[in-house]
Amino acid sequence: MSAEITLFVNPTAGRGRGAHAAQPAASALRAAGFRVRSVVGVDAADALARLRDAVREGTGAVVVVGGDGMVSLALQALAGTRVPLGVVAVGTGNDFARALGLPVREPARAGRLAAEALKEGRIREIDLGRVADSWYGTVLCSGFDSRVNDRGNRMRLPAGRFKYDLAMVAELAAFRPFPYRITLDDGPVVETEATLVAVGNGSSYGGGMRICAGAVPDDGLFDVTVVGDCSRATLLRVFPQVYKGTHLGHPKVTVHRARKVTLESAGITAYADGERLGPLPVTAECVPGALRLLT
Repeated sequence: MSAEITLFVNPTAGRGRGAHAAQPAASALRAAGFRVRSVVGVDAADALARLRDAVREGTGAVVVVGGDGMVSLALQALAGTRVPLGVVAVGTGNDFARALGLPVREPARAGRLAAEALKEGRIREIDLGRVADSWYGTVLCSGFDSRVNDRGNRMRLPAGRFKYDLAMVAELAAFRPFPYRITLDDGPVVETEATLVAVGNGSSYGGGMRICAGAVPDDGLFDVTVVGDCSRATLLRVFPQVYKGTHLGHPKVTVHRARKVTLESAGITAYADGERLGPLPVTAECVPGALRLLT
C-alpha cells in the first residue's frame, strides 16, 4: 500500500464543518506515518476528475471529509478498484457512515480510526448499487420521498433531518399515490399503486430515516421497500415511524429482496445517496464487494 493518502475534502459540508474537520483528520493520518495529499475541486466535476487522477496514480486510500454527497462522489472513482475508502462524516445526513457504524461529526475520532484501520489492514468489502454508470451506497428513492428529497435538498435551514420533515409537510399538499411497474430480478412485471419505492443497499436516508431498516450492505441483495396506495392520513401516521424502522410492520408496507430492480413510473425522479439520478425508468443492480471500506 502506498504511504500517501488522499484526503478528499468538501470544505462547505455541514455548513462549514468540512473545512474545520480536515485538519484533525489529516493530523491523525500523519501521526500514523502517512503522507497526506488533499484534493479540493472548484466544483463536483473538477473534484471527481482530481480524485480519479489520484486513484490512477496509486494512492494508498481515499479518506472523504464531508457528507453523503461527497461520499457518493468518491464512489464514482473508487467502485471496483482496490483503493479503500475512509469516511470522516461531517455533513448534514451522514447516512452512509451511520449505516456502517462509523463516527458521525467526530472528525478527530474518525481520522484516528481510519489511520488505525490502514495500519492494521481492517478492510470490509461492501456492496454498492449501480444504475447505468452511477454508483450509490445507501438508498435509491422514488415517489413521495424523492419529491421530499428534491425539496429538502433546496432548503438551507434547518440542518439535519428536520429539513426533510418540513419538506414532507410541504409535499403533502400535492400528495397522491403513483402508478408503478416494478420488476424484481427476472420476475414478472408487477403493476401497482404506490406512495414510494425505495431500493436500499444501506438502511437510511435523509439524515436517519430508516426506510430500508433491514438492509445489510454486504449480503449481495437490495432491500426494496414499497409503501402502497395509502391515504394522506395514513401516510402522516406511518412516515414518522421511519426513524425507528417500525413502519415496516404496517400492512401498507411490503419489503422484497432482489439483486436487480427496475422501476417505471411517469413523472417520477429517482435519487440515490441524496443525489439526483434522473427520471424513471431506472434499473438498479446490487454489485457485491464493489467497495473496500476502512472499518
